[in-house]
Amino acid sequence: MIRKMTALVAAMTLTAVGVADAQAPAAAPKPAKDWQIPDRAEIRNILTQRIDDQHQALSIVVETLNAGGAEIVTHGWRADTDSDKRPLDGRSMFEIGSMSKVFTSLLLAEMVDRGEVKLDEPVAKYLPPGTKVPERGGRQITLIDLATHTSGLPRLPTNMAPKDRANPYADYTAEQLYQFLAGYALPRDIGSKYEYSNLGGGLLGLALSRRAGMSYEALLKQRVLGPLGLRSTTITLAPDEKARLVTGHDANLKPVENWDFQDATAGAGALRSDADDMVKFLAAELGFGGAQLQRPMLMQLKPRRPTDIPNTEIALGWHITTTPRGPIVWHNGGTGGYRTIMAFDPDRRVGVVVLADTETPAGVDDIAFHILAGTPLIQPPAPPVAHHEIPVDVEVMQNLVGHYQLAPQVIAEVTVQDGQLFIQLTGQAKAPVFFEGPNRVFWKVVDAQARFEVDGEGHGAAMVLHQAGRDFRAPRLKDELAPGR
Repeated sequence: MIRKMTALVAAMTLTAVGVADAQAPAAAPKPAKDWQIPDRAEIRNILTQRIDDQHQALSIVVETLNAGGAEIVTHGWRADTDSDKRPLDGRSMFEIGSMSKVFTSLLLAEMVDRGEVKLDEPVAKYLPPGTKVPERGGRQITLIDLATHTSGLPRLPTNMAPKDRANPYADYTAEQLYQFLAGYALPRDIGSKYEYSNLGGGLLGLALSRRAGMSYEALLKQRVLGPLGLRSTTITLAPDEKARLVTGHDANLKPVENWDFQDATAGAGALRSDADDMVKFLAAELGFGGAQLQRPMLMQLKPRRPTDIPNTEIALGWHITTTPRGPIVWHNGGTGGYRTIMAFDPDRRVGVVVLADTETPAGVDDIAFHILAGTPLIQPPAPPVAHHEIPVDVEVMQNLVGHYQLAPQVIAEVTVQDGQLFIQLTGQAKAPVFFEGPNRVFWKVVDAQARFEVDGEGHGAAMVLHQAGRDFRAPRLKDELAPGR
């Protein structure tokens, strides 16, 4: 799923709310032209295999849509305990992660349609006076650059230091975001390259909410969710919505905490929703849902910029992948306990929503593309091996402190703080790692491990990162290996 070294390093942020850097299915489907959405029995068989045989989730909801209406197929239960098993349905709620970016970009298009903002306006115009936003070559980052992930901003700000790693966005404030922007130097020209950015999605939502003078959630409900009748799509859960929220799980099928967001990052991935609401949203996109927001929705699909995903362009929030059966418009999402995707074929006017209660590398993208276009289903990897923490002396940790070169522009900085070993990759947040053996560590919130090669005195000489079945060796920087260190 991760195609190159830079993408693998990006996955190590440990806190990504989106997985749009996942490879879109590119294999030619069969048969070539007469594909029809699978019937309920076939979809149920796919879900049974994914859950019962491959153990890639505990619960999945699939809802499909065409001119004849919507159909739902589920497998699994809303609750974990045998004493409280409640069946899934179209109103079972999930964190939808980066699918939120589509709504943020629709909000942008809606405000452009009203004449309140312009796509080519600098984002700095809508931030507090004096806020420094990085520029390059005399060009400023604009709203369209943020919506198309071509701003030059990284996936995440480097000054994220969450108090609770299980809820990584909860305490990241707008002031911290402004501080990061003031000190960041863009590595390339604005607009020159696609780089998926949760930071950019959050900044876009923050700028739009400041323009309107209200919170992101209030603005989205007033301008988008309310007019479309999406009553179960929200950030703040009412009591009945909390009761409908499906428990999220990590790749080991262990329950995890839900994620919370402040306005600094809400536009990137804060929304919770259910399949019925998301299908209602796709119905509006396909012209089945009346005239509400039709101009902004069409506006979203007009700007196109290239991406590094095969056969895929980026519009305002939406990714558009060319398949042998035509274009598929899509966005997926991933938080610490969920994987989701919504997609539609604008030519054949069919759509699908897939919501899963487990964050796994495999995800559910292939299910959506298979349903819409007949692309092959992937064979997901086996669930990750369980890792067990062991105690280690701080002196052992101190011997590993240093900078290790993973790639020409990627350094892994190893530090110790309050008796805890941390690893921070260039442009990403610092994350704790835990020992499972002599000089062997693992991350708890992503399936990745590292092994340190040490010299005769026990000092780190190199780090070998292991993720997605591959090893990447990172030598320690030479100047740190000099005598007298």
